[in-house]
Amino acid sequence: MLIRSRTLITLVLMLLAFASMAQTLGHNRSVQLWATVQSNPPQITLNWAPHANTTGFTIFRKLKGGTSWGSAIGTAASAATQFVDNSVSINTSYEYKVVRTTSNLGNGQGYVNAGIAVDMVEDRGKMVLLVDNTFSTSLATQLTQLQSDLEGDGWQVIRHDVSRTAPVTSVKALVVNAYNADPTKVNAVFIVGHVPVPMSGNLAPDGHGEHYGAWVADVYYGEMNGTWTDNSVNSATAQWTRNHNVPGDGKFDQSVIPTAVELAVGRVDFFNMPAFSQDETTLTANYLNKLHQWKVKQITAQDRAVIDDNFTGMADAFSQNGWRGFGPLVHPNNVVAGDYFTSMSSQSHLWSYGCGGGWWNNANGVGSTAQFASTYTRGIFTVLLGSYFGDWDFQDNFLRAALGSGTILANFWAGYPNWFFHHMGLGETIGYSTRLTQNNGNGHYEPANPEAGRIHVSLLGDPTCACVLWPRPPMCRPPVQRARPPRSRGPLHLRPV
Repeated sequence: MLIRSRTLITLVLMLLAFASMAQTLGHNRSVQLWATVQSNPPQITLNWAPHANTTGFTIFRKLKGGTSWGSAIGTAASAATQFVDNSVSINTSYEYKVVRTTSNLGNGQGYVNAGIAVDMVEDRGKMVLLVDNTFSTSLATQLTQLQSDLEGDGWQVIRHDVSRTAPVTSVKALVVNAYNADPTKVNAVFIVGHVPVPMSGNLAPDGHGEHYGAWVADVYYGEMNGTWTDNSVNSATAQWTRNHNVPGDGKFDQSVIPTAVELAVGRVDFFNMPAFSQDETTLTANYLNKLHQWKVKQITAQDRAVIDDNFTGMADAFSQNGWRGFGPLVHPNNVVAGDYFTSMSSQSHLWSYGCGGGWWNNANGVGSTAQFASTYTRGIFTVLLGSYFGDWDFQDNFLRAALGSGTILANFWAGYPNWFFHHMGLGETIGYSTRLTQNNGNGHYEPANPEAGRIHVSLLGDPTCACVLWPRPPMCRPPVQRARPPRSRGPLHLRPV
C-alpha cells in the first residue's frame, strides 16, 4: 500500500509540474516521450507528458531505418499518458511515432527509438578523417589520440591530410575514392580544421534577402553519387560577396541535396575566431583533448537539458526541436526552460537548445561569441538557431564558437529545418542523426518545413559522438532500456542597430 501511495504521489506531482509549465508553441508541436521496457514477456511501454486540450493520440511503429510508418498500431484516449506494445521481439530496434491531436492547438509529434536487449555494435564501419595539414605536425599527438579513440569506438580510419587551399572537388575525390572502394563500410567523414568549405545554392534559410545566395554545404562531402554543377545560378545581390554565386566561381548551383546522403559529415573548425584569446591551433587542440576526455569518461554530464526559447510567438515553433527531441534522451522531467548561459555555467547539461534573433556572432536572448569565449559552458550537445550564423564560415561565427567553450562537443542549427535525433537514445551517433535529417526532404519525420532536404544542413563537431558510452552510466536512453553502446518561414531576426 505504501508503494502504491508513493507511486500515486509521484504521478500527481508530475502532472502538476507539467500542468504548471507554460505551454509554448514549441510544446504544442511536441509529444514529450520516453520509453520503458521489460523482457519477460517482451513489452515496450511508451510514456508521454500530458498536454492541454488533447483529443487523442495515434501511435505508429516501424523497424529502425524503415522508410514507411504504415498503418497505426494503436490509439489512445485524450487522458492517456502511455501506450503498451506487447507485439515486440527481443533484440529488435523499433522506432515509434506518437501523434497528438488537440481541439485548437494543432498536432504534436514525438519520436523514440526503443528495444529490448539490443545487441551491441561491434563494427561502426570506416571513417574518412580529413585533416587540415596546417595541424599535421603541431597537433600530431592529439590527432594520434583521436585516431586511437575512433578505432576504440569501432571505426576503421582512412586519414588524408589536405591543404586548406585545395579545390573542394579534389578533397571530395578522396572521399569518393574511399567510398567506391568499400561502399558498404564507409559511413562517415570527420573534418578537422579549415579543410576547404564547399558552398552551394541560391537560398536564404534564415529568410533574409540580403543573405540570399550560396551557403556553406559540408553535405557535399557526404553525398556520393549526385550531380553538383556550377553553371546555372547567377546571384550576386547578397550583402556579402562570399554568398555571391555565379557560373564558374567554384560554388555549386544546388540548393537541394541532389540525392540521398550516404555519409555522416561533421567538422571542427576554429579558423578566423579572434574573439577567443587562444589561437586556432590551441582551440583545435583543446577540442580534441576534451573529445578524448568525453570518450574515456574523464568528462561527464548530468542527465538534463535546458531550452532558451526567444521565438515563442513564431508559428514555426523552433523550440520543438528541444521539447520533442530531448525527452527520449534525458526524460521529460529533466527538460526545463531557462537562460542558456546562466544554466550551463552553473550546472552540467547533456543537451541544450537556444534560439533568438541572430547575427553572425550572437542570438538575442541567448548570448554571443564573446560569451562563449569567456564562459566555461558545461554542456555536451547543444543546438542553436537564429539568423545569419547558420551560414557558419564567417568571422567569430556563433555556431562554431560553441565548440571552443567549456565541454561542448557538437552543435547544429535546428529549426529550419527541424532535426530528429531520437536514435541517440539507443546508442546511435550524432552523425547518424545529421544524415537522417539531411535525408528528410520527403518529410518522413514530421513536422518538416520547406527547408528540409536543403544543402545548408550540417554538423559542427565529431560525427561519431554518442551519448551512450559504456562503461559510463547510460545518460541518453530511456530507463531500463538496454542499448548498443560504442566501445570505449520568415526572417528570424532584423539586424540589431
